[in-house]
Amino acid sequence: MPLYCDNCFLAFEGERCPSCGRKKCREAKDDDLCYLTEQNVIWSGLLADVLKQNGIEFVERNVLGAGLAFKTGMMSERVRFYVFFSRLGDAETIVEGLFSAADEAPEDEALEDEDEAAEDGADEDPEDADGFPDI
Repeated sequence: MPLYCDNCFLAFEGERCPSCGRKKCREAKDDDLCYLTEQNVIWSGLLADVLKQNGIEFVERNVLGAGLAFKTGMMSERVRFYVFFSRLGDAETIVEGLFSAADEAPEDEALEDEDEAAEDGADEDPEDADGFPDI
């Protein structure tokens, strides 16, 4: 049975909390709120929508708060998600599916763009239209 850290809201396997190192942890209960993930404002809206569609209750907490986010810009705000331990596995599967695909897509597109640029540039003269060589 996984243990639960009351300090970090983490359910984990092992003897110590992986976040704070605390040893005095108890067995996780179904109604314990567990840390799921932290996302930026844009992705947090998507995750909240998908969790709702799957019937997973969650709690959102802004990391910076309204005042600091206003000063630094809303794009710097981060949102932490917590779910009940009884649904943690389902929620982790959703997060993994959403964000592993999102992390992979830009890299694949970037590689394709680099390949296309290399192919396009291979046949060109090293001089621009203005007659000067590229540096």
